[in-house]
Amino acid sequence: MGRIIAIDYGRKRTGIAVTDPLQIIANGLATVSTAELMTFLGNYLAKEQVDEVVVGLPKQMNNELSENMGNITPFVNRFKKLYPAIPVVFVDERFTSVLAHRAMIDGGLKKKDRQNKALVDEISATIILQSYMEQKNLK
Repeated sequence: MGRIIAIDYGRKRTGIAVTDPLQIIANGLATVSTAELMTFLGNYLAKEQVDEVVVGLPKQMNNELSENMGNITPFVNRFKKLYPAIPVVFVDERFTSVLAHRAMIDGGLKKKDRQNKALVDEISATIILQSYMEQKNLK
C-alpha cells in the first residue's frame, strides 16, 4: 500500500501533507515554492510509492470555484500527463486556513509562529488530507 499526498496549492507557496504507508495518519510534509513543486513531487515520487494525490478544491461560499482554480488546473493537467497511473482527487478546501489557525492556537503556538504562512499552508494540506481520509472511511 502506498501513501496519499495532499496538496494545498497556492500561487507562491504550496503546502504538502502525506499519509503513512498504511494510510492511517496524515502528517504535514513540507511547504515548497510553487515554482519548485513539480521538482519536489518528482523527487518524492522517485523514493516513495504514492497511491493517490488529493488537491484542495478552492470554492467560495456560494459554491463557485475561486480564481485560484485557474492556477490549479494547469498544474493538475501537467501532473496527470507526467504520472498517469496516480489518480488525482479534489477535496473542498473551504475553511482549511481558518481551521489551521485554530489548530495552531489550540496547540499553544505563539502569535509570531502563527503568522508563519508556510506553516499554515502545511497544516491546511494536512487538514485537506485528513478530511479526505475521513470521507473515504465513511464509504
